[in-house]
Amino acid sequence: MSLFKSTLVVSAFTLLSRISGLARDIVMAHYFGAGKATDAFFIAFKLPNFLRRLFGEGAFSQAFVPVLTEYKIQRDKSDVADLVQHTMGTLGGILVLLSVVCLIAAPVVVMAIAWGYIGQPDKIALTTDMFRLTFPYIIFISLTALSSGVLNTYGKFAVPAFTPILLNLSLIGSAIWLAPYLDVPVKALAWGVLFAGILQLGFQLPFLYKLGFLRWPRWGWRHSGVRRVMKLMAPGIIGSSAMQINLLFDLFVASFLVTGSITWLYYADRMLEFPLGVFGIALATVILPSLSSKHAAKDPEGFSHMLDFAMRWVFIVGLPATVALFILAKPLLATFLLHGAYSIESIDMSVFALQAYSFGLLAHMLVKVLAPGYFARQDTKTPMKIGLIAMASNMVLNVVFVVGLYLLAVDGLHAGLALATAASGVINAYLLWRGLVRKKVLQPNKGWLRFSIQVSLACLVMVAVLLAYLGNIAPWYELKLGSQIMNLSLLVIAGAGSYFVVLFILGIRVKDLRRPAKNSTDSLI
Repeated sequence: MSLFKSTLVVSAFTLLSRISGLARDIVMAHYFGAGKATDAFFIAFKLPNFLRRLFGEGAFSQAFVPVLTEYKIQRDKSDVADLVQHTMGTLGGILVLLSVVCLIAAPVVVMAIAWGYIGQPDKIALTTDMFRLTFPYIIFISLTALSSGVLNTYGKFAVPAFTPILLNLSLIGSAIWLAPYLDVPVKALAWGVLFAGILQLGFQLPFLYKLGFLRWPRWGWRHSGVRRVMKLMAPGIIGSSAMQINLLFDLFVASFLVTGSITWLYYADRMLEFPLGVFGIALATVILPSLSSKHAAKDPEGFSHMLDFAMRWVFIVGLPATVALFILAKPLLATFLLHGAYSIESIDMSVFALQAYSFGLLAHMLVKVLAPGYFARQDTKTPMKIGLIAMASNMVLNVVFVVGLYLLAVDGLHAGLALATAASGVINAYLLWRGLVRKKVLQPNKGWLRFSIQVSLACLVMVAVLLAYLGNIAPWYELKLGSQIMNLSLLVIAGAGSYFVVLFILGIRVKDLRRPAKNSTDSLI
C-alpha cells in the first residue's frame, strides 16, 4: 500500500476515533460540567496518559519501530518474533513494577503533579482514588502500542487506527450507565479508563496472533534487540514528548489557578487534538516505518523526498486548520459543549485557551513529521537536546505569559499556559527542521516558495469567507442547538470548499501530492 493510501486509511479511522472522542467530551461536559470533580479526574488521568506518550506511541514506538523494521528487512521471521516476545515481556515487567510503586505512593504522586492542591484534603483524596484506578491503564495501553507498532510495520494500519475508539466508547458508557450507581459519579470515568485499557489490548491480540507474533512474553533485558530499543528510547523520552511534558507542567501551574482552569484547558486541548490527530499523527504513524525502510535500504535520496513530501501535506492541511481553529473557536466549543452542566462562562474560558493553543497547531504537526526523520535513523539524542530546549522555553514562557496576563488584569490566566505551549512547539519544530537541513538529511525539493504563496493565498480567501459568514448570523449563544449545528456545518463546508477551490485554481493538484518526487529536481507542485 502506498504512503498516500496508507495515510488515507489511518486518517479515516483516526477521524472516526476523533469523532467518537468528540462525542465522549460532549457527554462528559454534559454530565459533569467544569469544577472540582472534573479537575480531579483530569489530573488523575493526566499522568498515565502522559506516560502512554512515552511508553506507548511516543518514545517507545519511535525506538521500537526502526529496530523492528531493520529485523524485518535483514533477518528471518523467527528473529522478529523473538524480538517482539522479549520486548513485550521487558516492557510489561517494567510497567508492572512502576504501577505498583505509583499505586502505593499515590497521594504523594498526586501532590507532586498538583502542588496547588496541598492544603485541600478533599481534592487530594478524590484525585488519589481515581488515580489508583486510572494508572494501571499504562500497562495495557503500552502493550497495545507495541502490538500497533508490529501491525503498522507489516502494513496493517487499520486495526491500530481503530483501537482508540474503544477508549471513547468505554468512557461514554461509563458516564451514562455506570455513574448513576456510584456515590461519587465522576469516578465512573476512572473505571472507564481501566476497562478501556483491557479492551484495547484484547482487541489487537488476535491480529498479532494472525501475523504469527503472539507468544507468551519473556523478560529480555539482555536481549540485543531489546537493549537497542531501550538505548534509543532513553533520550527519546524527552525528544519525542516535549509537548506532553509541557502539558504536564501546564497542569502543575494550573493547579494554582481558579477552580475549573484544568478542565477549560483540557477541552481546548481536545479540540486542538482533533486536526492534529486526524492528520498529523496519522501521517507520522505511516511515515516512520517508511522512513525506517529507506534508511535500512541505504536510500538517503528517497528518505529526503519522503520528508519533503510529508511536510508539504502538513502545510496544506495544517495552515488552514490553524487559521480556522482560531476563528471558529467559539462556534465549535459552544456547539459541542454548551449543554447540560457546562456553562457559558466555561465556554468563554475554553475559547480563550483554544485560540492560544491554535498558534502552535502547525508547529505540532511539523514536529510529528520531522521527529521521525531522526528516529528512523536511530538518532534519539538530537531530538532529546531539542526537546530540552523546548521544555525550558515552555517553563519560562509559562511564567512570562501568566504573569503578563495577570498584570494586564486579563480574566483567564490559564490562556497564558496554552500560549506558552504553542510557542514552545514552534521552537521545537524549527530546531528539528534546522537540524535535518544542516545534516543534509532533508534537502528540500524545488517549488517551496511558489507552494507557500499558493497555500497562503488560499487561506486568505478562506478567512474572508468565514468572517463574512460569521458577520451575518446571530451571536452563537443565542442560537438553538439545531441552528448551531447547521451554521457550523455550513461554515466548515464554505471554508474548506473555498480553500481547496482556490488551491485548484492556483495549480495545486492532489495527484501531484500522492507520492514523493522521484529525484531532487522534481517539484511536487
